[in-house]
Amino acid sequence: MNELGPIPTPEAPAPNILRCAYMEIVVSDLAASRAFYVDTLGLVVTKETDDALYLRTFDEFIHHNLVLREGPVPAIAAFAYRVRSPEDVDKAEAYYRELGCKTLRKAEGFVDGIGDAVRVEDPLGFPYEFFYECDHVERMCWDYDKQGPGALVRLDHFNQVFPDVVNGSKYLEDLGFRRTEDIKDDEDVTYAAWFARKHTVHDTALTGGDGPRMHHIAFATHEKHNILYICDKLGALRQSDAIERGPGRHGVSNAFYLYLRDPDGHRVEIYTQDYYTGDPDNPTITWDVHDNQRRDWWGHLVVPSWYRDASLVLDLEGNPQPLVARHEPKELDVTIGADGFSYTRKGDTDKGFKVGMQL
Repeated sequence: MNELGPIPTPEAPAPNILRCAYMEIVVSDLAASRAFYVDTLGLVVTKETDDALYLRTFDEFIHHNLVLREGPVPAIAAFAYRVRSPEDVDKAEAYYRELGCKTLRKAEGFVDGIGDAVRVEDPLGFPYEFFYECDHVERMCWDYDKQGPGALVRLDHFNQVFPDVVNGSKYLEDLGFRRTEDIKDDEDVTYAAWFARKHTVHDTALTGGDGPRMHHIAFATHEKHNILYICDKLGALRQSDAIERGPGRHGVSNAFYLYLRDPDGHRVEIYTQDYYTGDPDNPTITWDVHDNQRRDWWGHLVVPSWYRDASLVLDLEGNPQPLVARHEPKELDVTIGADGFSYTRKGDTDKGFKVGMQL
């Protein structure tokens, strides 16, 4: 794992990543996790075994968007991306080998429903997977009788925690991700940045903090009333303690959001109504870290746990990765005072952010 230093750009071509595709999460009690993700949130069960559960959203046609696997340490086993062709799996393997990263290739895949894939411990210490081959399943976007009013229709993004957002951002941009938004201060300290492959605000993001850790996985709904229904359902089930933050409207991404914690504390965002970013000259939005509307457009306080807590990630042998501490100014230190109490309106706008053209 690269500890807070420049990450070289390989000469080997980067794989052509299509989108974030699935996450493999280790949970301590599969039955409790099933009750949360299936019975409460309504994800579709693709396959179920004694120790694993394969789930997908209603608009999805690949085998799964989430694998829950029972294990001794709740953590994240894989952030999986689909690539454009089988050859891009070869490119991913060569790319990370040139970076000196540990790689593991399985022609039969690491989980059910996925074919030839490579997993890597990337330069930041995250377990990334790249695959093309996968089983197709029924796309259920027309099955309104099964969806219900809180239907989760697609996997939208990941959010990762790492202490060095600057070098981590360069690595992701070298890998082919486009930066869409970021958060900085007057001294140009970068606190977080958002990166896309599909034509939305992000497929993943980097949040500054002790890491590598997983901040959240996000599933999208069609509209904000779907999220409000989920809140009402959790209340009716006397499960409102699963709500950590929201509902609300982000400044960053412009999305309507809700943050939940599953039985192991893994954070799940329910997300809708961000914006299109697919043009090659899509402008990058930079937010002032002191502007509390960047996190919540209505100016609501952000609970400290949202800044502090995140899930461990595993290496390729299944062991938790050690954490690297963030030594630069921490967003938590800045924002607990800023959120709900003060704004900084600097620069040539009165909105707390600036628009710059992405190169």
